[in-house]
Amino acid sequence: MEPYVRPERSLSLCRRLCYAVGHFLNDLCASMWFTYLLVYLHNVLGFKSTYAGVLLLIGQIADGICTPLVGYESDQTLTGVCGKRKSWHLLGTVSVIISFPFIFNPCLACSDSSPQWAQILYFTPFIIIFQFGWAATQISHLSLIPELVTRESEKVELTAYRYAFTVVANITVFTVAWLLFKFQAQHNLDPAITDNVGPVDIPLFRTLALIMLGTGALFSLIFHVGTKEESLASERENLLTSNTPSQDPTPRPAFQWKSWLKEPSFYQMAFLYMCTRLIVNLSQTYISVFITASLMLPKDFIAIIPLVMYLSGFVCSLVMKPISKLIGIYITYLVGLILVFAFGVWVYVAKHMGADSIYGAAVLLGAGSATILVMSLSMTATLIGEQTQSGAFVYGAMSFTDKVANGFGVILIQSLRPCNTEACCPDCVWYYRDVMATVTGGVAVAAAVCLFTMMTWPIRIRRS
Repeated sequence: MEPYVRPERSLSLCRRLCYAVGHFLNDLCASMWFTYLLVYLHNVLGFKSTYAGVLLLIGQIADGICTPLVGYESDQTLTGVCGKRKSWHLLGTVSVIISFPFIFNPCLACSDSSPQWAQILYFTPFIIIFQFGWAATQISHLSLIPELVTRESEKVELTAYRYAFTVVANITVFTVAWLLFKFQAQHNLDPAITDNVGPVDIPLFRTLALIMLGTGALFSLIFHVGTKEESLASERENLLTSNTPSQDPTPRPAFQWKSWLKEPSFYQMAFLYMCTRLIVNLSQTYISVFITASLMLPKDFIAIIPLVMYLSGFVCSLVMKPISKLIGIYITYLVGLILVFAFGVWVYVAKHMGADSIYGAAVLLGAGSATILVMSLSMTATLIGEQTQSGAFVYGAMSFTDKVANGFGVILIQSLRPCNTEACCPDCVWYYRDVMATVTGGVAVAAAVCLFTMMTWPIRIRRS
C-alpha cells in the first residue's frame, strides 16, 4: 500500500487575505516596540540608557522563552475552541490587548521621587504578558502556513501576503505617529517641544498605542472569521470518503521535536533566521535614535524615515513571488543581503548624511529587510515540508534564537553607549552611526556565509 500523501491545498484570494491580516495586531505592536520603546523610555520617561536596555532585554528573553514552549504546546494540542492553532492565536491576542496599553503609559503607582528600579518592577509583568501573547500569536499564525497550502510557490506567496500586511501595519504606525506629531506642532509654537522628543510626548505615545490596539483587534476578528483551520485528521477523514482509492490514509511516522535537533538543516536555518531578525529588528530599534542623535533631524523624521523604509518594503513584497520563482529563494535572499550591506556602507561612508541622503538609504534598508525576511520565512516553511505536526516547534525554536540574540544585542549596545544620561554627548553622534553600519553590514556578511553553506547543502530533512 502506498503511504499517505497530503492532498494539494490552495486558498482563494479572500481566504489568503483573511489569513494575512491575522498577524496585523502583532505587527502594529512590534513596530511601536522596536521603533519607539527605547526613545520612549529614555527621552520621554527619562530612564538611563542601561535601564531602558534592561527592560527591552526582559521583553526579548520572555519572548525567547515563550516561543519554543508555545510551539511545543501548540503541537501537542489536539483541538481547541476554534481550532488547534487558532485557539492559541486567540489566547495571544487577548494577552496583547490587556497588557500593551500599560507599556506606553507612565507608571500609575509611581511618583516623581520613585526610583527607576521600582518602575522597572512595575513595567516587567506587563512586558512579560505582552511578550507571551505576542509569541502565542506569532507561532500559531506561522504554523498555519504549511497546513493551509502545500505547494512551495504558494507558501512563498502566503508569506509575501503576510509580510505585505506587516508593511501595511508599520506604515499605519508611522503615518499615525507623523499625523500626531504634526497636530502637536500646530498647537504648540515652542521649537524645543516640536523638534525634540521629551516628557511632553507622553499623551502622544499613549494615544498612538490605543489607536493601534483598536485597529489590530478589528483585523484579528477578520482573521478568525475568515480563516478555516482543518486538521490532518479531517484531511484523512475526507480522503476516506472521496473517490481517490490510490492513496492510503495511513499516516507517516510523526516527526517529533527531538528529531529536529538531529537535523543539520535545522541549525543552518536557525542561524540564518537569527541573522535576518538581527538586521531587521536592531535596525528598526536604532533608526529613531540614529535620526535624532546622529543626524539631529526634527522628531517627525522618526515617523517619516521608517515610513519610507516600509513603503519600499511593501513594493518589494508585491514582486517577491515572481522574482523568487525566476531566480530561486537563495539568490533572492542574497539580493536582499546586498541591499542591506549597501545601506551599511552608505551610512558609514557618508559621515555628514543630510535629510536628502537618508531617504535613499532608507529605501535600500527597507527593500533589503523585506526581501530577506520573506525569504527566510519561506525557507523555514520549506524545511518543515509535510511535517506540520511539529511545525510550531520549529518556528518557536527559530524565534527563540532571534529574540535572545536581539535582547542581548540591545543591552550590549546600550551598555557601551558613551554617556548614560538622558542628553546625548558628542560621542553618541558617531556611536549610533557605527551601530547602524555594524548591525546591518556586519550581520549581513555572517548571513551570507550561512547562505552559501545552504546553497552547498540545501535545507531538507536528511534523517528519518
